[in-house]
Amino acid sequence: MEIIPGILEKDWSEIEKKIELVRPFANTIHIDIIDGKFAPNTTFLDPAPFKKYTSPSAGSGLFFELHMMVEDPISYLDKWAEAGFGRFLGHIEKMTDQVEFVAKAQLLGEVGLAIDMKTQIEEIKVPFEDLDSMLLMSVNAGFSGQKFNPAVIEKIKEVTDKTFIPIEVDGGINDSNIFDIKQAGVLSCVSTGFIFGGNPQDQYKKLQSLS
Repeated sequence: MEIIPGILEKDWSEIEKKIELVRPFANTIHIDIIDGKFAPNTTFLDPAPFKKYTSPSAGSGLFFELHMMVEDPISYLDKWAEAGFGRFLGHIEKMTDQVEFVAKAQLLGEVGLAIDMKTQIEEIKVPFEDLDSMLLMSVNAGFSGQKFNPAVIEKIKEVTDKTFIPIEVDGGINDSNIFDIKQAGVLSCVSTGFIFGGNPQDQYKKLQSLS
């Protein structure tokens, strides 16, 4: 199972610091953006500085995915794709048209739909086969540092009973729950608070050893 460091920050300086901490060992980095409308929180929303790591000349070897906890995520696709992001995970809760979002994102990179902890799988209206992945939140989207909700395990099983598309889980992932998540059929996990709550490489290796 792939362990993906997650970054949710208000300032570029903090984002860059965390990218530098994980770039020696991570393959993918998960960037959270929140607009203050989806949730009562706001993050850094300018894609331009990321080109330092995403442009071909940067040679970072990192793959960036964008987790859009925003109103009307389709409006963010072009500028973040231009900044070099390769995977786009849009929340359906404030999405005007799921089919339109998926169709546009497919032209720009990989696409996944994300659902909040309280949202049911049935609210996804796009055929699963049209997606590259699905992101299931195991906390209420919008803030880092929340406690993992084990109810997500049943949602994981519900998805794996219906499709073979990769499932990613985000929220409260740590060394006490990652094995259960893997057993349920998850292929990648986003860890934010746990990885950056100690030595990032040691925390990352700890999760890897259990997954």
